[in-house]
Amino acid sequence: MIMDTTLRDGEQTSGVAFSETEKLSMAKILLEDVKVDRIEVASARVSDGEYKGASKILSWASEKGYLERVEILGFVDEDVSLQWIRNAGGKVINLLCKGSYRHVTQQLRKTPEEHLSGIRRVIDLACRMGISVNVYLEDWSNGMRNSPGYVHQMITALKDEAVSRIMLPDTLGILNPDETYRYCLEMLESYPGVQFDFHAHNDYDLAVGNVFQALKA
Repeated sequence: MIMDTTLRDGEQTSGVAFSETEKLSMAKILLEDVKVDRIEVASARVSDGEYKGASKILSWASEKGYLERVEILGFVDEDVSLQWIRNAGGKVINLLCKGSYRHVTQQLRKTPEEHLSGIRRVIDLACRMGISVNVYLEDWSNGMRNSPGYVHQMITALKDEAVSRIMLPDTLGILNPDETYRYCLEMLESYPGVQFDFHAHNDYDLAVGNVFQALKA
């Protein structure tokens, strides 16, 4: 299964900003012509332009029966991101959670338990609102390198929650192919019932090789 993030992650490239019309056109091409399985089209709460672009795509996707295949990145912020997504017409949140101990303690200044409590609260609210949840473990690759116990704590705590998929991103593009294979295999062998995604970044031109190793695992 392929999830394309061009309309969200691709816009983080310097000098790249898509208009609402461009976003809708690209969404149509990705789902109907390229035939990717899922697309991530926006980050919640970013701007009015982001909201309008997402709304256009979601309105079209609803008419075509693609609504469950259009996803929006959201945050552990009670129901703020969820309300943004619901108002835009969305049905799927990719919930941005911290995948390394460093991120949770230094960026959020929280304990793992506090972070998990907030995540569970969002998942519960999403279920009540009819929004499906995927978990996006930001900085998972650094977590596997430097704090694997924390990564396992997170997945152990979330694997039985109402979560469809757990995404494993190489957020800073630090992994080499051998590490990617080893870490992905560890996830799959440790949690055989969990649906995992691997998301590579190309900072050191290793994304393609890393994807192949993730598939091998």
